[in-house]
Amino acid sequence: MESRTFSRYSWIDFTFSVVGVCTFLLDWGSDLWLAKEFYCRGDLLWFGVLVGLLVLASIVVQMFSWFWFQYDKELPAFSREATGAGSMFCGNRVKLFCLLHVLQLGFLCRHISAIRHGFRVCWRKEEGSDYAIYLTHDLSMLRLIETFCESAPQLILMIYVMLRTNKARTVQFVSVAASTTSIAWMVVDYHRSLRSFLPDKAKQHWGSSLMYFLWNLLLIGPRVAALALFSSVLPDFIALHFLLLWLVFVLWVWQQRTNFMDSAGGEWLYRATVGLIWYFSWFNVAEGRTLGRSIIYHSFITVDVVVLLATWWGYRDLVQTKAYGLALLIALPLTYLLGLLFKALYYCCFHPKLLRHLEREPRLQEDLAGSDVAFRDFSTQDGTPASQLCNQRMACHAVNFYTNR
Repeated sequence: MESRTFSRYSWIDFTFSVVGVCTFLLDWGSDLWLAKEFYCRGDLLWFGVLVGLLVLASIVVQMFSWFWFQYDKELPAFSREATGAGSMFCGNRVKLFCLLHVLQLGFLCRHISAIRHGFRVCWRKEEGSDYAIYLTHDLSMLRLIETFCESAPQLILMIYVMLRTNKARTVQFVSVAASTTSIAWMVVDYHRSLRSFLPDKAKQHWGSSLMYFLWNLLLIGPRVAALALFSSVLPDFIALHFLLLWLVFVLWVWQQRTNFMDSAGGEWLYRATVGLIWYFSWFNVAEGRTLGRSIIYHSFITVDVVVLLATWWGYRDLVQTKAYGLALLIALPLTYLLGLLFKALYYCCFHPKLLRHLEREPRLQEDLAGSDVAFRDFSTQDGTPASQLCNQRMACHAVNFYTNR
């Protein structure tokens, strides 16, 4: 059987970590600036909504980070690597790490830790490549959660404010740009993390990441715009719309019997978060062939987008929307359909047919997502056996994404 090789930490991984923390700080900086502007201008309702989104998103991310820390410290391999790297995830620093999460600084702390260990591995040529990759994979997942809990809802709020006031200040443009950048970076970074679990024989080129980015952009953009347009005419009903769809999505996640977290409380947190993500975008969470589930989801969202746009069209201000109303009504559904076309093109031409490899090599799936351990034997780049710390959480999503179409 062919040697199976998996990615090792590189300067590109280090660059992604640095850019990731920069986008995180830029996003938070623009959020605080915008909150200050709302408060100073007396827009207390919008100030309250914005702060509420920031606090809720931060709490959810910190909870995931703490749950994962609790799970990981029970793994001998993780503890051994963390101790060897002098990480705060071990020893007497556990209490400090807990305090940082209470202060809502755990996510930022993970960013700093990943950059620190990445620098030691990439530039000082020290040991710990597997541990550095492990940290970046967790960051990728946490950025995904943070994006859909905070950046996407905030983007809706900003578009809503601009539509309601029929004007936009500099801070609002900065906030929209920061949220859009955060979403775009999340898409690219998450796909890169998924790609890192592919063996060399199934490696994807950057063209696949570009296509992945395009179809996500073309699907998420119209969805966010339709929600913002609906909010601009019926602001009192957007919360009800979200709550009803979120409950349906959570029940659907539960029906798929996900097993992502290592505790019952953590699993329900995960299901609730997936329900929120599905409000904006499809996210595969269960084993098995998912084409049917994907078709059901996109059909439902397509109908919902059409209903949202029709409602907006019926209640819109004829004078205020005269310049762009008809163009949006036509462009948004067509953009969403174009996104579906790009998604189909991705799976036809760019998605690796890893399922064929699994049929010939059943052990490959065990390597990618074993359910009991996170420290396994892989082949290193030179073909010699070596133990490699594997992030089971990201491996689970990689298996769902690459083997179950």
